[in-house]
Amino acid sequence: MNESFQKHSSAWVSFSYLSFGAAAVMLALGIYMMPLDLWGKGYLLMGILMLVQTTVNVTKTIRDNTEAEKLIRKVEDAKTEKLLFNINRNDAS
Repeated sequence: MNESFQKHSSAWVSFSYLSFGAAAVMLALGIYMMPLDLWGKGYLLMGILMLVQTTVNVTKTIRDNTEAEKLIRKVEDAKTEKLLFNINRNDAS
């Protein structure tokens, strides 16, 4: 079983970082310009930071689970191939 993995191009990675940075700057500017007192702005900022953190955690967890399933499938495929090879070798004898 030969799986080929496609890596992201450097342009896509740069675009991702740039768009995240632009969104963060625009959001910070929007919170700064809001007609709220410091407590309200702090509450919004704290909620946004926690939302970004949990989004990263959920994304990483989903990816880790997917990678673990791929590894388990590879091990099961290798066991099946070995079993079939042994069966074919015994039939040929």
